[in-house]
Amino acid sequence: MSVLLSQELLFGLVGGLGLFLFGMKIMSEGLQKIAGDRMRKILAALTNNRYMAAFVGLAVTAIIQSSSATTVMVVGFVNAGLMSLMQAIGVVLGANVGTTVTAQLIAFKITKFALPAIGLGVGLKLFAKRKSWVYIGEIILGFGVLFYGLSVMKQAFDPVKSSEEFRNIFMLVGDSHLLAVAVGALMTVVVQSSSATIGITLALATSGLLTFEASMALILGENIGTTITANLAAVGTNVVARRTAFSHFLFNVIGVGYMLLFFPYFLQFISYITPGDADFVITTKQQVLQFGGAIGDKPFIARHIANTHTLFNVLNVLIFLPIIGLLAKLSTSIIQGDVAEVDFRLQYIDSRVLNTPPLALSQARLEVNRMAQLCLDCLDDTICFIHKKDTKLLKELKKKEDLIDLLQREILDFLVAVSQRPISQDLSKEISSLMHMVNDLEKVGDYCENLWELGERKIDKKITFSQMANEEFDLLADKTRQFLFFIQQAIENHDVDIAETAQRMENEINTIEDSLRTNHITRLNTGECSVTSGLIFIDMLHNCEKIGDHTHSVSRAILGKK
Repeated sequence: MSVLLSQELLFGLVGGLGLFLFGMKIMSEGLQKIAGDRMRKILAALTNNRYMAAFVGLAVTAIIQSSSATTVMVVGFVNAGLMSLMQAIGVVLGANVGTTVTAQLIAFKITKFALPAIGLGVGLKLFAKRKSWVYIGEIILGFGVLFYGLSVMKQAFDPVKSSEEFRNIFMLVGDSHLLAVAVGALMTVVVQSSSATIGITLALATSGLLTFEASMALILGENIGTTITANLAAVGTNVVARRTAFSHFLFNVIGVGYMLLFFPYFLQFISYITPGDADFVITTKQQVLQFGGAIGDKPFIARHIANTHTLFNVLNVLIFLPIIGLLAKLSTSIIQGDVAEVDFRLQYIDSRVLNTPPLALSQARLEVNRMAQLCLDCLDDTICFIHKKDTKLLKELKKKEDLIDLLQREILDFLVAVSQRPISQDLSKEISSLMHMVNDLEKVGDYCENLWELGERKIDKKITFSQMANEEFDLLADKTRQFLFFIQQAIENHDVDIAETAQRMENEINTIEDSLRTNHITRLNTGECSVTSGLIFIDMLHNCEKIGDHTHSVSRAILGKK
């Protein structure tokens, strides 16, 4: 069998890569649990200041260890109108620097500590009583598995060091910088993780199969490949979100372009600032003892590769951050289209951030608030339709009701998916509260639908209410509307100090509904109102009261009492 297709190589590469990615996942989840909701607060601190935006991107990516995840999240925020194009570009620039932390950590020669780290991490995860120590255990375990996976990949390449055909392939890559860039980009698109492909590059290079020159070109290509993820995430989003994703691609491609122009000088500069000769190869047993590794390994090349990755992205930030406006204009001129939001679709939640539960819940909160605002709009339009008898409003009302139903399904599916991730008890409680809120808001939409259907029946049968009946309906509808608005604002502002006011407003609605029902029965008995109009009026009062009931249930969910 060809050495290129040997079982040992394939199994080692696939298994090692799997361990590497799994280790990154465990480590990232542990970091996220310790950070908790602070990541949302970091994002909330984002201002129009481009330097602050870049810092936020760096900080968030350093926590979640994935520039692709940060960029996908930013695309979702832009699509939802939470970020401008200028803000988003700043965040993505910072994210590119944040993701280089992984490569710097991998470059440390701590592979021999991988198994002890796994043992310590598992011990803390299984036996620690405090949650914070359990999460620290997950981080240590993730590091251990990550480095063990890297070691497995490196060992898989050991038997092919002497293979002539294998060396010829990598000589071909090393001879053509453009080919190496293309290979690096393609590898990252396939694996969907620049950190993983950088890990593969490090394994190949430290095994002596890649020169520093070829490794550097591969790293540049991997920085292009990681932008493809965001552009795929932007498919189906609004034009500003697509421009954000394209900007990421644009400044990485331009960055790789100028790096290729000055390739020899960049190579020399990295060699100058990094200790050791990148292409020095261990040839004796004495050197094995001195530097670690095995004969044929390159002990210094890992740090050179990590510094290449970091310096490239830092230079990109320094060059592009002052000219973000120009970059935004260039993206706008290439990705053309009207900046018009499509109202009737999901705007905030994005399943691609499910592995970052605090951020996923932040998106869910925004979508729930949007759902509450839609319910308020539906009630306003319903009351307007009942008064003005404008049938044009019905088309819009039906669309909004359909959207409320869609949001219920999608938000619940999203929250169920989040709940299946490793999450804290506090996040679990919040998921339960959000689920109750979503279900009650959907019921509010249903009762609004009942109200406008009663309005339609009133128009079709040419039924009119007495002036007193109209005034009484307005009184109850206005109180119901005030209550729903109060709760929508509580959702938007995360206000939990609402218990007393919510209960008072609910009691007022119930009292008014009872009083108006009694008044109307009196009018029916005296002949002031017909039986047909009376039944519709009573049903309208009942639906307003039910909206109040479910609005009160939402308030209880906000307080975590449901």
